[in-house]
Amino acid sequence: MIPENSIVLIIILLNVIISFIGFSNPYFFSKYKFTISGIDQGQYYRYFSSAFLHVGTSHLLFNMLTFYFFAPIVSNVFDNLQFILIYAGGLFAGGWMSYRLNQQKKGYSAVGASGAVIGILFASIIIRPDLDLYIFFIPIPIKGYLFAIIYIIYTITSMNNQRDSIGHSAHLGGAIGGLAVTLLLKPELLKDSVEIILLMLGAIAVGALIIKRISNKLQS
Repeated sequence: MIPENSIVLIIILLNVIISFIGFSNPYFFSKYKFTISGIDQGQYYRYFSSAFLHVGTSHLLFNMLTFYFFAPIVSNVFDNLQFILIYAGGLFAGGWMSYRLNQQKKGYSAVGASGAVIGILFASIIIRPDLDLYIFFIPIPIKGYLFAIIYIIYTITSMNNQRDSIGHSAHLGGAIGGLAVTLLLKPELLKDSVEIILLMLGAIAVGALIIKRISNKLQS
């Protein structure tokens, strides 16, 4: 039996080791990053492997710090296997969303644990919706559920008007995956904060309609 919270450190360690290998080995990085062309060729391992690669130390540090601060909230409620399922749910949902919304861009590629990390972040908000969060060191706290709604709206807007290199589609997929697996594993959480969860799910539902419209445009 793995001691409490050590699974968090193991995941961080894997991210650090694999990312640093990628920093120094371009072939390794290229072979395991997420690419539309690779997925189309049946290289489905890229969904998983790309989530342990990062473009640089700042990218790695930001993802791992976010994960480190929010993961204990989740790991204190779920056992190790359930925690891994939530992490994996965000990871694969993020990858799937990236593929669906970028599959016409054959040169599209991505790396990073963001989808999985956002999945854990949203799981922690489901567990503690009144959690106080601070954004970019602004000294005014914002409640977790309000942050979740704002974040979903921001992500969808950014996807619709992509002007940066951030994988917003992976972030939204990770949020949906984290929420879905968390509620599947502990549906009783719905009773404790049903209004808040419905607000978040409503924001995601609106986002899904917008995403469908974007997807239809890309395929037409």
